[in-house]
Amino acid sequence: MAVFTYTAKDTYGKKISGTLEAADQERAVEILRNKQLLPIFLIEEKSKKRLRTKRVKLDDLVIFSRQLATMVDSGIPLVQALSILGEQVEKENFRQVILKIRQDIEEGLGFCDALAKHPNVFSPLFINMAKAGEASGLLNDILDRLANYLEKTSALQRKVKSSLTYPIVVICMAIIITIFLLIKVVPTFKGIFDMLGGQLPIPTQILIGVSDVIRKLFVFVVAGFMVIVFFIKKWIATPGGRRIVDYNLLRLPVFGELLRKVAVAKFSRTLSTLVKSGVPILSSLEIVAKTSGNKVVEEAIDNARQSIKEGEPIAGPLSNSPVFPPMVVRMISVGEQTGELEKMLTKIADFYDEQVDAAVSSMTSLIEPLVIAFLGVVIGGIVIALFLPVFKITQLLGH
Repeated sequence: MAVFTYTAKDTYGKKISGTLEAADQERAVEILRNKQLLPIFLIEEKSKKRLRTKRVKLDDLVIFSRQLATMVDSGIPLVQALSILGEQVEKENFRQVILKIRQDIEEGLGFCDALAKHPNVFSPLFINMAKAGEASGLLNDILDRLANYLEKTSALQRKVKSSLTYPIVVICMAIIITIFLLIKVVPTFKGIFDMLGGQLPIPTQILIGVSDVIRKLFVFVVAGFMVIVFFIKKWIATPGGRRIVDYNLLRLPVFGELLRKVAVAKFSRTLSTLVKSGVPILSSLEIVAKTSGNKVVEEAIDNARQSIKEGEPIAGPLSNSPVFPPMVVRMISVGEQTGELEKMLTKIADFYDEQVDAAVSSMTSLIEPLVIAFLGVVIGGIVIALFLPVFKITQLLGH
């Protein structure tokens, strides 16, 4: 959304100056005319900053879309529906956003333009589907369809997060326990070993050496780790870094296959929803690319978009991507040829949702023994290294 400074005349010929937000200059003129103002001077303010709002959870957007669709379908005017939703929303940030949208609509702004003023809350997909709903007069159907899409997207995210939560928690606990052993427990055993004297086994010497380094340089180790993480995040934020990371994530043995299936399911579901809602295919592909969350997938979709611009089919560039399996490309090609691309994409999305379920289950069952083995190697290795001298002393006493 752009901010425009204007000077206009009202119905009495009086000059009025002010600012307004609109998608472009043509829309700004339309807003002024809806207010019965005749534009005399209109210019975009390049330096004006966009209203910034905090992000809203996907589940809150699902409820908002579903309730708004129900109200609009029941014949309640959009402004009144937004007022009702604004009053019952519990989260203050989201309430203010809804009330601001209602205010903008009352001032003559379109629903999609009012949504576009809050890019941290409403994605390009949400805004464009709302625009298609306004243009077709089927806003309630589009909002209901959008709620269904967001529900399935949320369910997909929860499946992936649930499969990763357990190993991440266990690994973090293992790291904390290891640091505690190295800083607190190992020095105690070191004092006992020094009193006893004699040559310590090599694993024990290594463990004590690591403990000494960490205790003496703990602050520097933590600071160095934070600096490394900072620069890695900066590098990942660059297009080249993001592409390298995303490409290698897709090549991981087990996790990479899950990510690939999630990417295909998300691509198919999003594109199907947009096409079904009446959003032009080029705009749909642009939105899908931006919301893909993976640079490799984004490049493949951008290539497909360019292919369509040149009069070529969408399936060609997708076949060159390592993300899309031949079956998916073939089904998309058939959908294009038969004019039922939306139906074919929905079938692909449903199939890969089931595949994600199966992959999450198999990965969870595979991760558990790997995590146990990891704990055994790390924690068990430290314990064995500490008790090796004790075993040695016991053997000597036995002789």
